[in-house]
Amino acid sequence: MDVALTLIAIALAILLIIRFKVDPVISLIVSSLFLGLSAGVGLAGTTEAITVGFGDIMTEVGLLIGFGVLIGSLLQATGTFRRLVDIIAARVGGRLPYAMAAALSTIFPSIYVDVQVVLASPMARQAAPVIDKRRGLPWLAGSIAIGIFAGYVFVVPGLAAVAVAGLLDLPLGTYLIYGAPIGLITALVVAFLFKLLLSTGFWNERTDIDEDEVEHPDHPHHAAWKAIGTEDEHRAAHDAHDADIEDPDAIPAKALRMPLILRLSPVLIPLVLIAMGAFAELFGSDNAVIAFVGNANIALFIGLLVAFVIGRRTLGGDGTGNALSHGFRTTGEILLITGIGGSLGAVISETGLDKTLAGLFSADAGAPILITVLLSWFIAALLHFAIGSVSVGAITAAGIIAPVVASTGVDPVVIALAIASGAMFALHVNSNFFWMFKSLLGLSTQGALKTLTLATSLGAVVSLPLVLVASIFA
Repeated sequence: MDVALTLIAIALAILLIIRFKVDPVISLIVSSLFLGLSAGVGLAGTTEAITVGFGDIMTEVGLLIGFGVLIGSLLQATGTFRRLVDIIAARVGGRLPYAMAAALSTIFPSIYVDVQVVLASPMARQAAPVIDKRRGLPWLAGSIAIGIFAGYVFVVPGLAAVAVAGLLDLPLGTYLIYGAPIGLITALVVAFLFKLLLSTGFWNERTDIDEDEVEHPDHPHHAAWKAIGTEDEHRAAHDAHDADIEDPDAIPAKALRMPLILRLSPVLIPLVLIAMGAFAELFGSDNAVIAFVGNANIALFIGLLVAFVIGRRTLGGDGTGNALSHGFRTTGEILLITGIGGSLGAVISETGLDKTLAGLFSADAGAPILITVLLSWFIAALLHFAIGSVSVGAITAAGIIAPVVASTGVDPVVIALAIASGAMFALHVNSNFFWMFKSLLGLSTQGALKTLTLATSLGAVVSLPLVLVASIFA
């Protein structure tokens, strides 16, 4: 009965979100209330599960999300990532899709996914005809999609990575050691597979690109766009076309003169500190100081301090304040949806579903790792496909599985990675990101399904055997 009620609650959330266009926060709370009351958790028990579930996930990731978003807002204001992708484009040429997939999956995860696609898509559209006049845009779009989400779920401090690790009580450094290589390999392999798929002719410019965009064959300026031979010429040709997009180059001169490595330090320093703490613990050479600075909350706060100092020197007091204000507005929305995802997971746990799942996980003692990995992957994939949020799908799956981790006999990091892998599967039309991605890259709905949905589905499939390999060493 608990399984049936849980499925009904999830279906209710889907119906509210997709059919009636109810905000995911409201939909998830309604579903949590329905599940708790119908499953016999009771009025007080349901209320407690919702509030405690919210509080527990905030304890684990609240500061991390806040610090990470604020760092991203400051670095966006200083033009740091815009400059980085421009340098990559100039140096790698036709290998740009691989470079973008690698950079997004390793350097950018501290930045919220919406900011990443806003930063990456204008450059992708500018570089597309230089890479390949017919297939450059979809190849770059697919590479951007898998780069963003491979980093988001596998690489600390990506939001989904941090949340899943926190719910499974897993040290972030340990997750980073295993997750970072899987994220990078997944991104590069999918970028390569995407290129092969495009060579089969499944991309149709007339149906897969928005007809109002200059990249569409019937657009009056398409011939001029197709004749562009260099990125600089392409950028000039698109000045008018991109006038409705916030100009990423409107950066103070002081910020532009600052060395890029220094502007990247708010991201690099926390990654180094977290990795240092993880390796010190791994090799038994940690101490109080290393444990302190290697703590993810402290490491990201140090990164925020560095970003603040850089912001004050390059943007001035008002510019820094504006960047932080934008980050605070974004943080509130992220924290609320993340916390509510934790609430639903807590209510599901209170129904006794964990006992049913524990039985599933121990159904075949002969192959516990394989069964555990596959079930974890499937539950996360199903929840993400239903809810439309990678982070909420991952968080809810982790909330369901966390109570039975100990009974599986499988290292928690393997289960966490399996959840991360499954949570990428098939990002589609019930996601706000889908529509942002479609618009920023000038795609039709069909084109977004062929790039974003297909790339994330491939990422989930490609990363699954890598998780199984990681289980050998964990």
